[in-house]
Amino acid sequence: MKLRFKHQKFQEDAVKATCDIFTGQIKTDHRFLMDQGDTDGALLAQLERAGFGNADISLQDAQLIKNLHEVQGLQNISRNAKIERLNGRPVFTIEMETGTGKTYTYIKTMYELNKQYGWCKFIVVVPSIAIREGVYKTFQTTADHFAEDYGKRIRFFIYNSSKLSELEQFSEDSNINVMIINTQAFNARGADARRIYMQLDSFRSRKPIDVVAATKPIIIVDEPQSVLGADRSANATRESIAKFNPLLLLKVLLLGVELQLMGISISKRLILIQTRSRPQLLCSSLAQKQVAESFAKLKRLF
Repeated sequence: MKLRFKHQKFQEDAVKATCDIFTGQIKTDHRFLMDQGDTDGALLAQLERAGFGNADISLQDAQLIKNLHEVQGLQNISRNAKIERLNGRPVFTIEMETGTGKTYTYIKTMYELNKQYGWCKFIVVVPSIAIREGVYKTFQTTADHFAEDYGKRIRFFIYNSSKLSELEQFSEDSNINVMIINTQAFNARGADARRIYMQLDSFRSRKPIDVVAATKPIIIVDEPQSVLGADRSANATRESIAKFNPLLLLKVLLLGVELQLMGISISKRLILIQTRSRPQLLCSSLAQKQVAESFAKLKRLF
């Protein structure tokens, strides 16, 4: 049975808000000469081929912050003073209500970022194997739907250290490519997790991480409170993600989840939404209504 998906305005608003941050970015592709690793010198010319990655952000910080302020103003969100960064790369946070189609929304965002700006390489980082499988399933079930909307399909795969040819295809394919990876696959101490950083004979003496990093992927962090931790201090996962050489990071989380895990009630969370200064996009109209209702309840209590 083929599933049919509706076009929901709040999802389209969320996608538009994210894409509008980069208004003014010139649409272009980024080609580079792929590292072929150790090869016979006589064959090198035959093996040389182009890789495709994400072009650099051409906007200055002043323009990025101006765009962000405009998006936040439309959503009635307090404006932050500066762009959040992780190892120098810009970071933006998208919060959505539970049940609003978080994974669907960021898949659609990939299509739109490709359509508007030419960016084509993405990595989805998730905190567990179970969530990884759920994300992969959503890519499968929405494939036909998005193909009808955009006339193209995303090539998506789960990172597997024994299938390194997929990383090579990720690098050399000019279409939209998405690698789905759970943190244990690159952040654990076991030999299998370390393979992504190792110079492997089976990979022509290359490091898999270097092949991916050359594409400057956009990293989408699903459930960042679990992946990155509640605070912004340096930790192993943040350092590992930086090795992917991301163009930027999009943190996608459910409204209220982060502070619930920290033992703070949702009511307090709704107040903090209005006052906390961090690069935040609150794109659900339902969330705005929930904020207003919570303030009304607080007024009655006090």
